[in-house]
Amino acid sequence: MTVPAALHDACPPSPSAATAPLAGAYARMSAVFPGLGVRQLADGEPLPRGAGWVAAADLAAGGAALDAFLAWDSAQVLQDYGQQARRDVVASFGLHRYAWPACLLVTVPWFLERRVPRLPVEDVAYQRTRGRMAVRVRGFACLPGDPAAALPAARVVADEDALRAEVRNAVAEHLEPVLDGFGPRMRRGRRALWGMATDEIVEGLWYVAHLLGEERRAMAELAALLPGTTRPYVGTAGFRELTGPAGEPLPTRDRASCCMFYTLRPEDTCVTCPRTCDADRVRRLAAPD
Repeated sequence: MTVPAALHDACPPSPSAATAPLAGAYARMSAVFPGLGVRQLADGEPLPRGAGWVAAADLAAGGAALDAFLAWDSAQVLQDYGQQARRDVVASFGLHRYAWPACLLVTVPWFLERRVPRLPVEDVAYQRTRGRMAVRVRGFACLPGDPAAALPAARVVADEDALRAEVRNAVAEHLEPVLDGFGPRMRRGRRALWGMATDEIVEGLWYVAHLLGEERRAMAELAALLPGTTRPYVGTAGFRELTGPAGEPLPTRDRASCCMFYTLRPEDTCVTCPRTCDADRVRRLAAPD
């Protein structure tokens, strides 16, 4: 479960969001993961600017805002590892640090409340160094019988299958232009980019659900969400189980994409990387915290 290193100092939800249909889910997430705070903007309220904020639409445009965003990643690599990363590796790190929390904007309210917001890039801004996101929710999907179904912004769908399709479509709507912005800097084809998007959906919710004490349910939900036949996503959720030294079950997964960290530390792969053998996974997963 890979977490972007720069998510911390989250802000609480704004008081005006107290009755919003997604506020409860975002508050529950921030309570267990203070590294990410989500503020829902009021109708007509502009996205925050300055003070480290970047609009998702500006990242998608692939211009000066993206250059500045990736300059932070380049400097961070140099500070942390004492070497300069390749340009495509820096872009991969930067995409991960944006897409991981961005996917949670959709997957967390689905997982906790069965409500799925539509969040095009024009309605999201990110403050990376403080772990904050601002969103304008114009509409959301929900199930019949949801108390929020009577709200003007609600769109009721038939069942759980239809709601899963809403999750996939909402994430794709948000990430596709972002991938277009980052893609030219990453030296990856469309399949590899969507493999990365698949990993961000799975690993973000898996991590937050673990903090909530609902890891097993999240694994089952994610397996149903990403069965391997849902384009543009690549592969399944990829979960499997290993056995620890005392016979204990050790959940793991195989990533659909490579995070490129091996280019900095070839001997130190991620625990979910296909390059990491099962023996190493067992050793690392069974080690005391």
